[in-house]
Amino acid sequence: MVTAVIAFALGVWWLQQQPVLPDLALAWPLALLPVAALAAWRAGAPGRALGRLCLVVFAAGCGFVWAGWQAQTRMADALPAQWEGRDVTVVGVVSGLPQAYDRSLRFEFEVERVETADARVPRRIVLSWWGAGVRDGGPAVLPEVHAGERWRFTVRLKRPHGLANPNGFDYEAWLLERGIRATGYVRPRGERQRLDARASGAGYAIEAAREGLRDRIRGALGDAPAAGVIVALVMGDQRAITPEQWQVFTRTGVNHLMSISGLHVTMLSGLAFMLVNGLWRRSARLTLALPAVKAASIAGLIAAIVYALLAGFAVPAQRTVFMLAVVALALWLGRASAAGHVLALALLVVLVIDPWAVLAAGFWLSFGAVAVIMLVSVHRLRPAHWLVTWARVQWAVTLALVPVLIAMFQQVSLISPVANALAIPLVSLVVVPLALAGSVLPFDAVLQLAQWLMAGCVIALEWLAALPAAAWQQHAPPPWTVVVALAGALWLLLPRGFPARWLGALAFLPLLLIAPAPPRDGALRLTVLDVGQGLSVVAQTRSHALLFDTGPGFGPGADSGSRVIVPFLRAAGIRSLDAMVVSHDDADHTGGALSVLQAVPVEVLLTSLPDLDPLLLIGPREQRCRAGQSWEWDGVRFEMLHPDGATIAAPKLKDNERSCVLKIATAVGSVLIPADIERRGEQTLLATVPERLKADVLVAPHQGSRTSSSPAFVAAVAPRLVIFPVGYRNAFRHPHPEVVARYAAQGSAGLRTDRDGAVTIELGPHAPLVVARYRARYVRYWHAPRNAGAVDELLARGL
Repeated sequence: MVTAVIAFALGVWWLQQQPVLPDLALAWPLALLPVAALAAWRAGAPGRALGRLCLVVFAAGCGFVWAGWQAQTRMADALPAQWEGRDVTVVGVVSGLPQAYDRSLRFEFEVERVETADARVPRRIVLSWWGAGVRDGGPAVLPEVHAGERWRFTVRLKRPHGLANPNGFDYEAWLLERGIRATGYVRPRGERQRLDARASGAGYAIEAAREGLRDRIRGALGDAPAAGVIVALVMGDQRAITPEQWQVFTRTGVNHLMSISGLHVTMLSGLAFMLVNGLWRRSARLTLALPAVKAASIAGLIAAIVYALLAGFAVPAQRTVFMLAVVALALWLGRASAAGHVLALALLVVLVIDPWAVLAAGFWLSFGAVAVIMLVSVHRLRPAHWLVTWARVQWAVTLALVPVLIAMFQQVSLISPVANALAIPLVSLVVVPLALAGSVLPFDAVLQLAQWLMAGCVIALEWLAALPAAAWQQHAPPPWTVVVALAGALWLLLPRGFPARWLGALAFLPLLLIAPAPPRDGALRLTVLDVGQGLSVVAQTRSHALLFDTGPGFGPGADSGSRVIVPFLRAAGIRSLDAMVVSHDDADHTGGALSVLQAVPVEVLLTSLPDLDPLLLIGPREQRCRAGQSWEWDGVRFEMLHPDGATIAAPKLKDNERSCVLKIATAVGSVLIPADIERRGEQTLLATVPERLKADVLVAPHQGSRTSSSPAFVAAVAPRLVIFPVGYRNAFRHPHPEVVARYAAQGSAGLRTDRDGAVTIELGPHAPLVVARYRARYVRYWHAPRNAGAVDELLARGL
């Protein structure tokens, strides 16, 4: 059974790698495999191996077909393209916990009916409702919305769309797994009517209860340091934890504990089992009516289900509940089940219910950790001391998850065994029971005690996280090195007596040592990152790296720096920046600067920010951008063309017109990055350095705004390729059609980060101009289809 379930899981995973959904009608030959297996089995011993192979292939095919059918059903529930950005009136229920931000409220909404004629809206959407502004600069007044309420809204929607960058988070896949097929916002001048304070339905009641628990905890703990952690532990709202605390938990390797995890569910279920078992045995009448073990197994399972429902039934909780259900069933029937069969059955149930679970890192970490624990702790000839068993499990889980963590996050905590030794017993055995009890008791003392203990744990973890060697960070490894390292980890974990177990350590060397190849001498690798409506460009030579602008901020604790730039730099093997340019004082260019400066060493900051800008006070050595600055790295020339002295001295000038303008030139081609200059800045360049403007690649000024890219400037630059760094369906409607047409008339091929994702170009002696688009390289069936056209033909022929 275990082999068949693993094959089924591989079939599900393979379906999720497809660029387009297959025609499942062509899968009918799979039905012949069981017949072939039976025939091979009847042929005797020689045919049994073939029979088993047929059954394994059949199981994998079933996984592929099942996931494909589920995907076709979910993808059919889509927002038609013609209804993007149009007013639609819908009636439905708030189906998830509303999340409050500085200026908006965000919540999941299940649509019951569409009142706009001919409109079609997906069943499940996510809405933002912007609050009313205040004049004194304080926080916005947010609307009052609660889980389980029925509303009528006028909304504007768009189809799922996320940022697309190498080694970045696939937001579109995340939405698909949750069944969310459109996002949008409530129109300020449309329908906004509460129809029912409590819609009927078990799911809505659970979400309302979760919100009530959250409000109860927040009311009791207020702004206490660990209040958000307590909220996450009680009802699974991980967004209550601050980004700074998440960074500490990740660096110390205890982030798996800071939500309703499988460990917590098991602990609580075990406590319920022991309590009911002990009390049940005290009554002869109850014991005769039902054995204590059976009653305790049901109680433990009910406790696990209730606790998991508080978490929204996330993957770690799902896996644990299904495993406990199998154990409870075995106890009820009086039959023992092998640990591997329990885990396999839980895996099968998870994938049948949620075929997209294989896209989540938590799925692999969760099942992988349990499998490793079973490998080193079950089927042992002699039970070891509990302390020895605990140490063995910690070592095994840490070792086996290193390749997975490096592949997924490019970092792994080196102090996680110490941190987990402190956090696991404290959080699972003390804080979680206290927090759960305190959330239902009519007084606050128990909750406050749980918070106080958790705050002490956080302080200890912060001290550990501050150690210089707390975490190992590195480049993104090639996939084959991850497989080799996993095999090496399993070899190292084999029982004593197996020969040459130390050879498993050598299997980790490719994972750690094979880094991405840097550009050659004289070559430039430049990536225009997809940061939405904003700009961030990474320029890399053989031994140097420069970051030009840092994109926008996305909200409290989230910005382009932490979400896009730092993960990209880490995956690319860029450990430090020789220079960072912050072109001017504009939120869509400076939003991620602080996160980058906190995470990556920067030698020099080139900028035209105001003198008292906070970044200049905390950042590295600062230089003002000034026309005429130049330097050379590895045979590649960098030259600042703007602002000139007159522009710097001008007292009343838009920040855009003060933008740093950088030109990067190799022996075979050049790139021009003009940031947000508008027509006045373009005229200045045309008047001062017209001979320096010609470039093969241009990052469009001001995201293709109508106020930039004047005909004279476009003619002077005459790029072969122009890149528009814009956000999907952005409010400014960049790039302007007139500007796009102007570059097309010039003969320039055009790319857009909202359609093409991150754009990487190579300029060098061995590659005159090579262009790679992330959305053309990483294609999955849930991504919006690209319209191939003239740009694809130009890129295919070579620019």
